Amino acid sequence: PNSARGVVLTASYEARPYKVGSAMAMAVARRRCPDAIVVPPRFDRYQAVSRCVMQVFRDFSPVVEPISLDEAFLDLTGSERLLGAPEAVGKKLKAAVKDATGGLTVSVGISSTKYVAKVASGYRKPDGLTLVPPESARDWLAPQPVAVLWGAGPKMQARLAALGLRTVGDVARYGAERLEHELGRAGRHFYDLSQARDPRRVDSSRGAKSLSSERTLSADIDNQSELKSYVHEAVAVVARRLRRQALAAHGVRVKLKTHDFRILTRQQRLRSATNATEPINAVAQALLDEFDDPGPFRLVGVAAYELGGEAPAGQLDFLAADDEHDERLDNVLDAVHERFGPGSVRRAADLKNQTVFNDDVNLDDIREDNES
Repeated sequence: PNSARGVVLTASYEARPYKVGSAMAMAVARRRCPDAIVVPPRFDRYQAVSRCVMQVFRDFSPVVEPISLDEAFLDLTGSERLLGAPEAVGKKLKAAVKDATGGLTVSVGISSTKYVAKVASGYRKPDGLTLVPPESARDWLAPQPVAVLWGAGPKMQARLAALGLRTVGDVARYGAERLEHELGRAGRHFYDLSQARDPRRVDSSRGAKSLSSERTLSADIDNQSELKSYVHEAVAVVARRLRRQALAAHGVRVKLKTHDFRILTRQQRLRSATNATEPINAVAQALLDEFDDPGPFRLVGVAAYELGGEAPAGQLDFLAADDEHDERLDNVLDAVHERFGPGSVRRAADLKNQTVFNDDVNLDDIREDNES
C-alpha cells in the first residue's frame, strides 16, 4: 500500500466523494484523500468469500454466470412458483448472502434482460434492491447517464457528448441510423441498449479465458536475470491457481510494460495442456528471450490461456524424465503456501526480488470487458 506505483483496487463509499476510485494511482488517491486508511489486498480471503457467495447464488438458480469475484447474473425464469415474486426473491437472496457471509451486503437488480439488470444492480448501492419491469425499462433507462451504456468508456462518452448525447434517453431519441452513421456498429449497439434490448442469455458455462499474475515493480529493471526471476515467480502463482481450480492451460503469454508505458507481449502454445509449474516456466522463459526491446520495464506478467479441464492424472510427458518429481514438488509447495501464505517458500535465486507474487487476481480475467 505504500508503493509509489501502487494502484487502488477498490475504494469504500466514504472515500468516493473525494473522487477516489478503482485503478487510480495510489499517489493520486492519497493526495485527494490524505486521511484515507490504506490496507493491503487479501486475495485468498476474497476468493474464499466469492466461492461462498456464488454457492448461495446457485441455491437460487442452476443457471449462474459469474462476471467477477462478487458479481453474477442469475436466470430466475420459472422460479416464481418456488421462490415467490421477483422482489421477494431479491430480498431472500440478499438475506441469504448476509447470513452465509456473516454480514456481507449485496445490491440486486432485477429485470428481463442482462443489461437492464446490471444497471439496476448499481442504482441503489450499497445494499440496494431495484426491480425494473420490462414494460417500463425504456422509461427507467432514459434519465441515466450515457456512462451506464456497455462499451461507453471515457473516450466514447466524450464522443457522445460531442453529439449532444448525455443520457440514455438522448441516445434513444437520436435514432439508430444517425448513431450508426456517426459511430459505426457501436452506434447501433448503443441504440439497442437505449431501447432496453439485449439478446444475450445468462450463460452458466462461461468460464475464465485466462488466468494471469502481474506486478508493477517498485523500480524499473532491465537486467535479464532479474526479469527471468520475476517471470518464474509469476508462473508459480499462475500454475498454483490452475491446480487449485482443476484447470490446465494450452498456452502461455508473457507481458512486459516499458518505462514509457508501452505494453509488449509474446505467447506460445504448450506441447500439451498442463498446470505444472516447470513446463509453463520453460515456455515463459523462452518467450522472454524473444523480446527485442532492451527495457527498462516497469511491469512483468504471465498468463495461461485456452483453459480447459485438468489433464488426467498419469498422462506425463514422455520426453520429460523429471515430470513425477516436479509434480511432487508442486504438491508440496502448494501445501506450504496454503498453510503459511505467499512468500513462505521461495527459490534462493529469487530472494533478491523485493516483490512477492501473491495469488492475485487480474481483473481482466474475471470481469466482463465493458470496453469491447
